[in-house]
Amino acid sequence: MKDYMKIYEEWLSNPYFDEKTKEELRAIAGNENEIKERFYMDLEFGTAGLRGIIGAGINRMNIYVVRRATQGLANYIIKQGGADKGVAIAFDSRHMSPEFAEEAALTLAANGIKAYKFESLRPTPELSFAVRELGCIAGINITASHNPPEYNGYKVYWEDGAQFTPPHDKGVTEEVLAIEDLSTVKTTTVEEAVKAGKYQIIGAEIDDKYIAQVKAQVVNQDAIDKMQDSIKIVYTPLHGTGNIPVRRALKEIGFTHVTVVPEQELPDGDFPTVSYPNPESKEAFELGLKLAKEQDADLVLATDPDADRLGVYVKDTKSGEYIPLTGNMSGSLLCEYVLSQKKARNLIPADGQVVKSIVSTNLIDEVAKAYGVELVEVLTGFKWIGQQILKNERTGKGTYLFGMEESYGCLIGTYARDKDAVSATVALCEAAAYYKTKNMTLWDAMIDMYEKYGYCIDAVKSIGLSGIEGLAKIQSIMDYLRNNTPAEIGGYKVVSARDYKLDTIKDMATGKVKPTGLPSSNVLYYDMEGGAWVCVRPSGTEPKIKFYYGVKGTSLEDGQKKSEELGDAVMAMVDKLM
Repeated sequence: MKDYMKIYEEWLSNPYFDEKTKEELRAIAGNENEIKERFYMDLEFGTAGLRGIIGAGINRMNIYVVRRATQGLANYIIKQGGADKGVAIAFDSRHMSPEFAEEAALTLAANGIKAYKFESLRPTPELSFAVRELGCIAGINITASHNPPEYNGYKVYWEDGAQFTPPHDKGVTEEVLAIEDLSTVKTTTVEEAVKAGKYQIIGAEIDDKYIAQVKAQVVNQDAIDKMQDSIKIVYTPLHGTGNIPVRRALKEIGFTHVTVVPEQELPDGDFPTVSYPNPESKEAFELGLKLAKEQDADLVLATDPDADRLGVYVKDTKSGEYIPLTGNMSGSLLCEYVLSQKKARNLIPADGQVVKSIVSTNLIDEVAKAYGVELVEVLTGFKWIGQQILKNERTGKGTYLFGMEESYGCLIGTYARDKDAVSATVALCEAAAYYKTKNMTLWDAMIDMYEKYGYCIDAVKSIGLSGIEGLAKIQSIMDYLRNNTPAEIGGYKVVSARDYKLDTIKDMATGKVKPTGLPSSNVLYYDMEGGAWVCVRPSGTEPKIKFYYGVKGTSLEDGQKKSEELGDAVMAMVDKLM
């Protein structure tokens, strides 16, 4: 633990820190707990970058912490010989996002690296696209995704357009940690940066190229042309970056009945209509569903603030109800739709691939098998899907067709290397139009899939364990399960146990062990009888331990019942370990 009082005093006395910051810190004088919380450690520069509460202190998101992170990135870029390639910078609708983007640009410019900064807020997938389009060495995205309003974050992308993976994540992190005195970080003014040719505002030209790529993923324009006037869509950007690009893309491919939830249309860092802007949460859809019922809409769509994840409700005409699709369901539905349309046009190559994260549904495995394409499993985090695309390009083997993770994110095409809710919205509306030509809703299509492949029902339970004690408890749970593989969970016999940290897959009957073939990660996975499975991993972005699980039922009711029972068994197992 750092000498937090000493660092607090240093921030108050050093002329490098501005008066507003000092005022905020003077206001907490005498509150030792608050001082400790802000200064006992550096805000952790993790696998994607930074994420934390906005405020003064080394364990907070502020311009000084952003400058330090950018200086570390700049040092690494220079050592890699990439200083002449430039860095693209985007930001979302959160508090301080424009300011943090500006500070990052000026620190890069002061280090002789050109910054291409978007003029105003943009979706995460567009930043991913821009990195490659502009030939940049890296990208920076100022966003905290779906976290509560008091948070912001700083994500780093590498030249392939994906969030950075080894060795670059480790290399940048080491450079950031090596900067102990924040006042040594370089910065400059906008005027000086422009004069030196190291600061460029970007916007419309990149927007046009990005939207063109999103539209290029449409497989069945005929279905849209036939049904464009009879599909009703309700959409909410949840006060984030999706509003303009989603509406533009839908309009340009021909959809005429798109209504945006008025209360959630405009960017607002307070996210006033939701407690936190997460399209996985039912609350985020309250206003959208109300509007959908008034308009008798076919589907209700919500993108998160940085527009990389999509939540969906679809209308079931039989019951008149709107049914939520989980990320696993919408991802599987899109995968089936894209592959079926490509197959109908003989567009599935011999080396076609579908890529999913290890915690995603086994329904995807069934879809891939049915269309004769290879299923590739990667670690959790879309950067690993991006890395698979890069591997295909480098080796000349494997054609990426679709990638998804259970947390409401997917990517069709390779123009971007991160999940894209703008593209997913377009694809779901296209699928809705296609199925409507067959007098089917998206819910009918979902049931058809289940009937074809089995009712794979998946869920996740998270247990929040914050603070130092919480982290220790998470570790002790992982250690116990690592050393004591359960023979069964919820009545399902464990067939094999995967340990991604130790790189082992153990056959429980024979005791034979083979490698996972994936990078090391603190994840345990149990394959069980009857197509059931359980996976355990600490969250990479929050102080939680997550238990993912899936079952295969004979009907929707059977699958849901089995899922609930397995969920209860998982929680009973956890209770014993607490």
